[in-house]
Amino acid sequence: MSGEEEAPSRMKYKIYEKELRKLQVELCRLQEWVKEKKFRVIILFEGRDAAGKGGTIKALTEKVSPRVFRVVALPTPSDREKSQMFVQRYMQHFPAGGEIVLFDRSWYNRAGVEYVMGFCSPEEHRRFLALCPQIEKYIVDAGIILIKFWLEVGKEEQERRFKARIDDPLRQWKLSPMDTESYRRWYDYSRARDLMFKATHSKHAPWTIVRSDDKRRARLNCIAHVLKTIPHKKVSRAKVRLPKRSGKGRYDDQAGLRRMNFVVERY
Repeated sequence: MSGEEEAPSRMKYKIYEKELRKLQVELCRLQEWVKEKKFRVIILFEGRDAAGKGGTIKALTEKVSPRVFRVVALPTPSDREKSQMFVQRYMQHFPAGGEIVLFDRSWYNRAGVEYVMGFCSPEEHRRFLALCPQIEKYIVDAGIILIKFWLEVGKEEQERRFKARIDDPLRQWKLSPMDTESYRRWYDYSRARDLMFKATHSKHAPWTIVRSDDKRRARLNCIAHVLKTIPHKKVSRAKVRLPKRSGKGRYDDQAGLRRMNFVVERY
């Protein structure tokens, strides 16, 4: 959808849940195929603060195994990590065969928050933009499937979400001084985004933009894109049958628990 087109109405919850279940069933099939074929997949989630990255990742991973779908959300780099090559602390989390790694922000911090907030020098930023496509070419040539998402939220919707976080005790932890500063510097982040796209949108590692003013549509569209991008088939599995419980060594296995402390049953 272009910037001039009128946004569709927000998706109803019942419709969203119905479509999400269909996609999550297919994600479980993808999971088995990735394990079977020893695929290695990296999915990057980038975007403005409050664009919906965390919720999209949760929708994508809530019904699959965390041993196959690994989420990586790294904290602020330590002094030691700051002295390393810019992708070094991310590379240690790269997938082995049969794994899909989802980065909740990634090495593109160098092109976004680090650049805008002055945490890296202009030369470091320029060097990153120059070298990043080469490094991603190496990743792809090594056989890793690389998917890069940018979640694009509008100014009004971002403001609405920030204000909701201010008033909601369940979401106040999401609002940091860095978030409020990013809100103030909207156009600085827009220019950084544009520079990043110009330098790193390549044939071997293209960016895919997801409109995220409607979080439900964004989540479904992201998952559908992943399923389309990673070729997979349904893996045949033998039907599981529960065996008969053995009565050997039968005893009152609840008796010993009566002397233990139990949580107070308030509900």
